[in-house]
Amino acid sequence: MLLEAENLTKHFAGLAAVNNVSLNVKEGEILAIVGPNGAGKSVLFGLISGLLRPTSGHIRMQDTEITGWKPHRIARQGIARTFQTTALFDQLRVMDNLAIGYRQRTAGGFWSTLLHTRRWEEDKNRTTAKVMEILSFIGLAEKAFHFVSALSQAEQKRLSIGVALISEPKMILLDEPTGGLILEDTDQITDLIKKIHKVAGVTVCLIEHKMRMVMGLADRMIVLNFGSVIAEGTPVEISQNPKVIEAYLGGESVA
Repeated sequence: MLLEAENLTKHFAGLAAVNNVSLNVKEGEILAIVGPNGAGKSVLFGLISGLLRPTSGHIRMQDTEITGWKPHRIARQGIARTFQTTALFDQLRVMDNLAIGYRQRTAGGFWSTLLHTRRWEEDKNRTTAKVMEILSFIGLAEKAFHFVSALSQAEQKRLSIGVALISEPKMILLDEPTGGLILEDTDQITDLIKKIHKVAGVTVCLIEHKMRMVMGLADRMIVLNFGSVIAEGTPVEISQNPKVIEAYLGGESVA
């Protein structure tokens, strides 16, 4: 088991955005977390990634208690994430954004950078090689020197995933990676997620509203409604679950 969350609860002004949620993420799987708007999905990601501190409950990463850790410590532990809206430096180049994402994997500090020591030179060369590797992996090698502001929405989605991936995570949390994209771009992002899973060997946990896309991608699904888990199972099982059909689609078939 890669990650376990036990009885997670998060209150905002007395209201439970996440209510007593327990779940696990198995190493090597693609897990989808779905549910209606306001179900608590992004709040759950915030708790796992350290952006939010739970009101109660526990989170363990490979048996290490990470509850309440700061985001940078959780990132070093092997959890990376993206956001619904791309969190990029749009006045910097594509390669600069990736280099910043790789900073936590370099050893040099202030003085080695200031004095251009051998360690700084080694870090620079290693970072450049890693940036080019990720650019090729996400299909943006030709855009390395472009400013982020000049990229299309789909390209910015790819870059956001690349920034998370360059930190060499064990697990990547993707928050609506195809949100706002047309069908062709959605298919390309779906292919990239499959590549991350199969080629890079990274465990994937994603939030997504495009049910047809999720049904063909996920190994397992968890459904949230009003902050609580109402169903868990394979895509086929979820598509036939009456509680899911009622909560997520108002009585229509999920499939």
